[in-house]
Amino acid sequence: MPKRSAGILLYRFAADGACEVLVGHMGGPFWAKKDAGAWSIPKGEYVDGEVPFDVARREFEEELGSSVPASEFVPLGEVRQSGGKVLTVWAAEGDLDADRSVSNTFELEWPPRSGRMQEFPEIDRSAWLPLAAAREALVKGQVPLLERLAAHLGQV
Repeated sequence: MPKRSAGILLYRFAADGACEVLVGHMGGPFWAKKDAGAWSIPKGEYVDGEVPFDVARREFEEELGSSVPASEFVPLGEVRQSGGKVLTVWAAEGDLDADRSVSNTFELEWPPRSGRMQEFPEIDRSAWLPLAAAREALVKGQVPLLERLAAHLGQV
């Protein structure tokens, strides 16, 4: 059985009517010097018995430090990530200050085999990106979700 994650893709419209999405740059030393393909939809793993939508809302809050500023959600379906994990995502229109986001953290032995544990944020920064820029920034397995959002909004 593959691991499963759930997330929420928050979007808003810029002054020119173009869609922007809120994404997070993955934290930790592996991603520190990467940009293209190093961003993600706020998401997190869940286990059998958990409600995916509830997990998506919880993970949004944990990774951005704010509850989801929306009340209407559109299911974007599932995608299979390169590692085999299945990601289920909902889209919601809303707004928040990306510069004020604060993520939860994880521990990692760093440098490797040093015996020294360090704490890193799961998301080290977040940003609103236009769809075209988000296509380049997101990990490849999540890009189809942008296409589904664009189709839903009529911005193909």
